[in-house]
Amino acid sequence: LTMGTMRQERMNFQGRSYETSNDCPELTSHLSRCNSCRVESGLFMVYEKPNFMGHQMLARRGEYPDNQRLMGMNTSDCIRSSRMIPMHRGPFRMRIYERENFGGQMHELMDDCDNVMDRFRMSDCQSCNVMEGHWLMFEQPNYRGRMLYLRPGEYRNLREMGISNMPKFSSIRRIMDSC
Repeated sequence: LTMGTMRQERMNFQGRSYETSNDCPELTSHLSRCNSCRVESGLFMVYEKPNFMGHQMLARRGEYPDNQRLMGMNTSDCIRSSRMIPMHRGPFRMRIYERENFGGQMHELMDDCDNVMDRFRMSDCQSCNVMEGHWLMFEQPNYRGRMLYLRPGEYRNLREMGISNMPKFSSIRRIMDSC
């Protein structure tokens, strides 16, 4: 897959390849497996499950000869879907809520937040409304651990987005050119 990106059937760019510059909800319709990728331009989220579900990682320009290096997956796992992240050049704005369905404390973000608990005294973030820009939410403070990609829209329950075993979100970062 060249995106932008090139996805290969096997590790180290071996086997058949598929090139795309768009969202791809089911890579197995193009390749039997996708075990390596090359991002020639742009930013992409790659997912371990079809339809943009499961463990996900941001893929920047570069070569990823195996999924272990890209996603921290077992080498037996493969990339099953990918989503192109459009560049956003305007302001960023997002509201985060302590509880599902926009309940509990609410705080508005216009910049990165390396620790939700320290900054807002919020013990959890279970829903949000992304008004402007594209964002990543992380499991741990300081933009570490598993992540969740959010584009503009309402998210009433973040845990129902294919990563139900993520205990909580602790940091949030805007996706920018320098991300």
